[in-house]
Amino acid sequence: MATALTLTTVEEAIGVVLAARDVGLPVAVSFTVETDGRLPDGHSLHDAVLAVDAAAAPDYFLVNCAHPEHVLAGLEPGSWRERVGGTRVNASRLSHAELDAAETLDEGDPEGLADAQLTLAAALPALTVLGGCCGTDARHVRALWRRKLG
Repeated sequence: MATALTLTTVEEAIGVVLAARDVGLPVAVSFTVETDGRLPDGHSLHDAVLAVDAAAAPDYFLVNCAHPEHVLAGLEPGSWRERVGGTRVNASRLSHAELDAAETLDEGDPEGLADAQLTLAAALPALTVLGGCCGTDARHVRALWRRKLG
C-alpha cells in the first residue's frame, strides 16, 4: 500500500493516487490542515476530499500533522467524513509556522490531546488508524490508549 502524508494541495493528492493506481497499489492520502481546519492551499477538508474523490479516489483519506482541535475546526457536516479513515495528530496546538520557528518541540499536554482526539474520533465514523505526529511520544499514546479503553 502507498500512503502519502502531510499533503497540502488537492493536486498533490490526485497525483499520488494516479501514480499508485498506475502500478496497481492500494493508496491512502493524508492532508494536513492549518489551525482554521483548512489545507495550506486554502481548500476546506470537505472540498479537498470531494475533489480528490471525483478525480482519482484513494482507498481512504487521513489527516496528519495537525492538532485534533485544528482538524475539528474544519469538519463540515456530510457523508464525506466517512472517507477519513485515519488521523496522526500533533501534540502541540501551535500553528505550523509557530512550530517551524520554535527552538524546541512543543510536547503539548498528553491528557488534553487524548480528550481532543476522542472528540475528533466521534466526528469521524470510519476512523480506524490512529497515530501521533509532531511532538507525540509514549506519554501521548498511553493517554490515547487509556481513553479508548475507558
